[in-house]
Amino acid sequence: MDFSLLLVVAVAVTGLVWLLDALWWRRHRQAKLATAEASAGGPLEPKVRHKLAKEPWPVDYARSFFPVLLVVLVLRSFVIEPFQIPSGSMRPTLKVGDFILVNKFTYGLRLPVLHTEVVDLGEPERGDVMVFRFPEEPSVNFIKRVIGLPGDHIRYEDKQLYINGEPVPKQLVDATPAAVPGELLFEEEMGGHVHGIYNNPRDPGPQVRELVVPDGHYFMMGDNRDHSNDSRYWGFVPEENIVGKAFAVWMHWDGGLPSFSTVRAIE
Repeated sequence: MDFSLLLVVAVAVTGLVWLLDALWWRRHRQAKLATAEASAGGPLEPKVRHKLAKEPWPVDYARSFFPVLLVVLVLRSFVIEPFQIPSGSMRPTLKVGDFILVNKFTYGLRLPVLHTEVVDLGEPERGDVMVFRFPEEPSVNFIKRVIGLPGDHIRYEDKQLYINGEPVPKQLVDATPAAVPGELLFEEEMGGHVHGIYNNPRDPGPQVRELVVPDGHYFMMGDNRDHSNDSRYWGFVPEENIVGKAFAVWMHWDGGLPSFSTVRAIE
């Protein structure tokens, strides 16, 4: 279900009903009331007057919901949109059940549904956590970390990431047994971001021979390096698929009571 499309349709329908009432239907009701009062030779009884002046239910609902829907559409399309993390591909940065906030204007303003950029405000930076529409199924949103910018040379070999021929610095943080046997926690530094990643030496994982990121595209990887469906498998993300930059976790919910103890900025 495309929620953006449903929201746009709802705003258009309620706005149109409200506009038609303001331009024509309201005048028609007022004229009908004036005619009835003229025929009666004076003011009508309150009940009769209320019945003649009363707005039809579609107009009443449109007048009530249109401003609310319009504000939601503007905020969700151009300011902030909430998302839920459905998988563990971004562990340890993001956990299953995290609810995040995505900045919709960091990388430029885009029209809802059409996704056409109308105002260029900036470009993704290496190390950003970005939400984008999955290139193979644009109706599905993915969240990964920006690894390669247009023109970058990317290589991933023996659990080591190389960008433009230089190894990305990482150091072991925790070698104790994790949820997945053999999984080790590292800290990786990229583009001024220091973030955690998981590597499992027991899992050979995908190898990426050196490739060049084409213009207008980005190479994305999950922080859970051995359990992430990302650019190593399906290629690059085109600029027009960008949704926004994830900047905060505002709630965690795993089926029990919602928790706000994990509210934090996303690095």
